[in-house]
Amino acid sequence: MENLPTAGVTCSSCRASCCRLEVMLVTDTGVPERYIATDAWGGQVMARLADGWCAALDRDTLRCRIYAQRPWICREFAMGSDECLAEYEPRG
Repeated sequence: MENLPTAGVTCSSCRASCCRLEVMLVTDTGVPERYIATDAWGGQVMARLADGWCAALDRDTLRCRIYAQRPWICREFAMGSDECLAEYEPRG
């Protein structure tokens, strides 16, 4: 069964809540080096700012600066999915 977006849940109505999650880089999508960090176990992850937010997030617009090169896991994070709804925080 596919999760369908819940009424009112859109990326444009969210506070980019998923951009606070750790993102492992498991495929090469062309993420620019300045947005890549190495975790404690030697794996590549999306770099995060000191406050925990993804370094690729434009803090003014709450949009991804590297959308076309975003990691595979970000591409698979479906709007309205159980994972999305667990993190969702509406703007307001």
